[in-house]
Amino acid sequence: MVLAELGGSISRALQQMRNATVVDEKVLNDCLNEINRALLQADVQFQLVRDMTRNNKNIVNFGDLPAGHNKRKIIQQAVFSELCKILDPGRPSFTPKRRETSVVMFVGLQGSGKTTTCTKYAYCHKQKGWNPALVCADTSRAGAFDQLKQNATKAKIPFFGSINYAESDPVKVAVDGVETFKKEKCDLIIVDTSGRHRQEAALFEEMRQVSEAIKPDLVIFVMDSSIGQAAFDQALAFTQSVAVGAVIVTKMDGHAKGGVQSSFTVMWEYTEVAATKSPVTFIGTGEHIDEFEVFDVKPFVSRLLGMGDWSGFMDKLNEVVLTDQQPELLQKLSQGKPTLRIMYELFQCILKMGPIGQGLSMLFGADFLPKGNEKEIRAKFNGYLTLMDSMTNEGNSNPKLMNQSRIMRIARGAGRRVHEVIELLEGYKRLANTSKNKSLMKGLNQMGGAGGLQNIIKHMSSIRAFNHLETRGSILQVTKKN
Repeated sequence: MVLAELGGSISRALQQMRNATVVDEKVLNDCLNEINRALLQADVQFQLVRDMTRNNKNIVNFGDLPAGHNKRKIIQQAVFSELCKILDPGRPSFTPKRRETSVVMFVGLQGSGKTTTCTKYAYCHKQKGWNPALVCADTSRAGAFDQLKQNATKAKIPFFGSINYAESDPVKVAVDGVETFKKEKCDLIIVDTSGRHRQEAALFEEMRQVSEAIKPDLVIFVMDSSIGQAAFDQALAFTQSVAVGAVIVTKMDGHAKGGVQSSFTVMWEYTEVAATKSPVTFIGTGEHIDEFEVFDVKPFVSRLLGMGDWSGFMDKLNEVVLTDQQPELLQKLSQGKPTLRIMYELFQCILKMGPIGQGLSMLFGADFLPKGNEKEIRAKFNGYLTLMDSMTNEGNSNPKLMNQSRIMRIARGAGRRVHEVIELLEGYKRLANTSKNKSLMKGLNQMGGAGGLQNIIKHMSSIRAFNHLETRGSILQVTKKN
């Protein structure tokens, strides 16, 4: 189950709860049952789901709630907090410090992307001012050193491996590599080890010996996001052999190179690794060296619940918007009057952020992501830009003017379907709701609040006559939104 499906299921359960005329025990139970079903379908452990439900019911105790409290907000906040608790093991990971030598050892299964992740980890810290180095202590896999050498050369990071001299003992290679880079004043020394399975006792003993020899400040377990239900046992086996202090989840862009939908794929891996008390610190979101993100629990859950991650989006925005253009765009965002023209500029920024799903989920929440691979999502995204290009300046600046005839005219002028205009307007509504700046809500208030736009969308979606609307010899087909 991709994150969009999981997030959509949880968001719908919460929305049904918020729409209830009276929020009572039955409404709460129905909401929690829907959330439980979605989590279980995503392979979250039954015990974790059961505990979350029990904790939510303890927090939302209608008998103890004083009169006047907003039950809807209390329930939503309880769900948010419990999801964060599932994903957060409750202890921070070791953080390397600049100008202080730190040794980081990478362990994991064969084929988990460990060697590539070592380079991504080094490159990420190099961009922040560290002086990293890579040591290849994987002497069992053919081509391991060549792969690390190629990646390190591309990233311009110094490297060390057994090919430097005739040595096949991974312990000696690791020790020599660490000592070499300590003399060269590298402040982040990353040791890549052989991939191994929990049933391979000899390799696990070798891993333990390497750890004892180099005494790493941090051991990182690298896990493939497609590992499925074996994640818990494998993570636990590594944790019992060496002092795993952090986890990196790889291949989050999908299980095939052609690409399942970009962004996050499944949630279960996080919960299982969190159960071993090792926090997830980074996630790999693609094959390229810069497709590597810091993992933060609260923004992740915020995206999962359809609330987006405004602060994360602003950080990405700083990377792609020219410094001299930032004040102008930030001023528009802070004026409290979001317009389609502002959203058009944000969409253009998202196109520069790399995988388009990442930017969309930050801005609108995971459940807003269109279906399809990266190419299909980009095509749909460009369709939204075409729709905004076909609007008048007045329509782009004042969304409250949107009515049925204008929506039809926009679709006809852009050669797009009516339901795409409706999706675009839903995105505009999400933009205002996602922002943590309450003043941005003024844009919705000018069109009669969030309900004003929603009423237009519901009304137009219910008009059967639109299903086969002939315009200039073509048919604009309105399909119901999934």
